Amino acid sequence: MIIKSTDPKSSDKLENIVIIGNGGRENALAWAIQKNELIKKIYVLPGNAGSKKINKSARLSLDLNNIEELIKKLKYLKIDLVVIGPETPLAKGLGDVLRKNNFNVFGPGPDGAKLESSKSWAKEFMKGAKIPTANFWKVKSLEEAKEIIFTSPNPLVVKADGLASGKGVFVPETKEESLKATEEIFKGKFGNAGEIVVLEEKIEGPEVSVFALCDGRKYVLLPTAQDHKRLNDKDEGPNTGGMGAYSPTPLITKPILERIIKEIIEPTIDALLRKNIDYRGVLYFGLMITKSGPKVIEYNCRFGDPECQTIMPLMDKDFVFLLQKCALGKLIGNETIEMSDKFSGCVIATSKGYPLDYKIGFPINFGNIDLEDCQIFDSGTSLNSNGKVITDGGRVLSIVCQGKNFDTVFEKAYKNLKEISFEGIFYRKDIGHQVRKNNQLKNN
Repeated sequence: MIIKSTDPKSSDKLENIVIIGNGGRENALAWAIQKNELIKKIYVLPGNAGSKKINKSARLSLDLNNIEELIKKLKYLKIDLVVIGPETPLAKGLGDVLRKNNFNVFGPGPDGAKLESSKSWAKEFMKGAKIPTANFWKVKSLEEAKEIIFTSPNPLVVKADGLASGKGVFVPETKEESLKATEEIFKGKFGNAGEIVVLEEKIEGPEVSVFALCDGRKYVLLPTAQDHKRLNDKDEGPNTGGMGAYSPTPLITKPILERIIKEIIEPTIDALLRKNIDYRGVLYFGLMITKSGPKVIEYNCRFGDPECQTIMPLMDKDFVFLLQKCALGKLIGNETIEMSDKFSGCVIATSKGYPLDYKIGFPINFGNIDLEDCQIFDSGTSLNSNGKVITDGGRVLSIVCQGKNFDTVFEKAYKNLKEISFEGIFYRKDIGHQVRKNNQLKNN
């Protein structure tokens, strides 16, 4: 897939860019953006050990809470575009603060970010806009939750209302498990994010991700993807921030995509406009393809991780123009994504114990990595006092490959993974199982 986009007007300068965040998503964005010849410098704030290895890139060390210092530095660096990666600074309103100081920002304000920062707000938003989603209950006490759980015919999905780094969703098998998950959230498992709990009807079907770049009114769709949230093979174990992904997903056929556009994407943007929310950034639709059609499981207000790492290698050098146009509110509406013969897949290497307790600080050793149509995006890394790359997070590395089919893609990815080692390295062996034809690969 290659994005074709009309260049912005020459008056819209685009040379120096700041990407805010420290994960694989931000490194993937920097890697995609550096391909454009107009770009002179990309600053990743704060970035990680892999950020400065990307062409034209450098790390910035600044306190995002010290707005005065941040603005002063960005002005000194003559920043033309700010791309905000993670959900937390978006929810805290960093985008609007920078816009008020005359920066062009790709990322919604806190009003738009509520689609992700408050699951109950998002569910009520969908209900008001008649966007298909599961039935839900917003509860504020364990007693209230208990009554709903045990009068429901089936176990209910349990969600912490606020931001929980992708780990605040539980899909129990029994009503007792639903109650236990609810109790853990109310007891402070996710801090303030769990003051409200959303109970949700369990719906069935494959999960997929759709991304729309939005300028407040118009939008352009990126390639579709499928994430793998569960920790272990066969989609078992606890939910994580994501163990891998692939793109595009054949699960979204043209008729299904047309329904998604008509029933979900366009009604979402229309409803945002009715609420006077000027949404300039990514609208991430986490969907389930049920027997009755596509339904929204969740919204995110930023690029998914690891979907972003998977999709960015499919972008051409003009991708950055789309980000700039969204920030400026200048999408024309005729931007298109054309199919090519490339497929992309990503496998995440994690620290032992993720997503619960894990240790960091272990040296990472790289063997003979095949970088033809492959990228290694650092996710949770840093440098020790000797300049050695070490583990510094739950998700450590994103191994991303492209090829003519998904078997080729994942054969490359797992071959490269065998060349990488650190104490406690863990990864799923079956990423992309939905689209692989060679079952041998599943036993890597």
